[in-house]
Amino acid sequence: MSALALEEQLDAIDPLRHLRQHDELDLVPAQPPSVHNQTLELAFPPVSIRLLVDASPGCGGIAWPAGEVLSTYIARRGSLQGKHVLELGSGTGLVGLVAGMLGADVCITDQAPLLPIMERNVALNNLSDCVSVLELNWGDPLPRNLPHFDLILAADCVYFEPAFPLLVQTLVDIASRDDPEILFCYKKRRKADKRFFTMLKKKFSWEEAFDDPDREKHGKDAISLLRLARRR
Repeated sequence: MSALALEEQLDAIDPLRHLRQHDELDLVPAQPPSVHNQTLELAFPPVSIRLLVDASPGCGGIAWPAGEVLSTYIARRGSLQGKHVLELGSGTGLVGLVAGMLGADVCITDQAPLLPIMERNVALNNLSDCVSVLELNWGDPLPRNLPHFDLILAADCVYFEPAFPLLVQTLVDIASRDDPEILFCYKKRRKADKRFFTMLKKKFSWEEAFDDPDREKHGKDAISLLRLARRR
């Protein structure tokens, strides 16, 4: 069995294992799965979202802090009317749903096991007219029917080390094709995260979103909101 196949098998048994027993932090204590088909009511003024969360398909099926930070940020920026938006690693679809509520035409994407929960959340918020769900595996060629985008959103996508180069490749593919604005929000958890940014730095430069009024507060929680730019 390959190392990646073994990792995937272990993920299926314990979806949150990558957030335990790593380097210097004990991030999530060992516990049985407890989040199953729960509905949250989340507010990102002027937007409110009903969000189904379920850990059964993996850790992507629950809400994570960086997703809420990015949702708050785009809600504060206001209307996305007329914009075409892609969310990578959507999980529940939270950030993309907020973008849809703000008037954007949105495509939320993730791996196959998470598509059903995203579809349910789209229906739960009556956004089927403006939010579509698509399987997109990082590192694979972009689907031919994938539209062009003005804005790329990614939150809490830095967690599984074998996927680091795959995520960078997908970001490169999209940025090279569309030249969109890219908002990338993540929570620092492990020393291994530095390896992702070492890879990313070869292809992108970035700066913090200095217009975020909560930037210092998020920094204390080890959350960074970045604006990426493709190196030419």
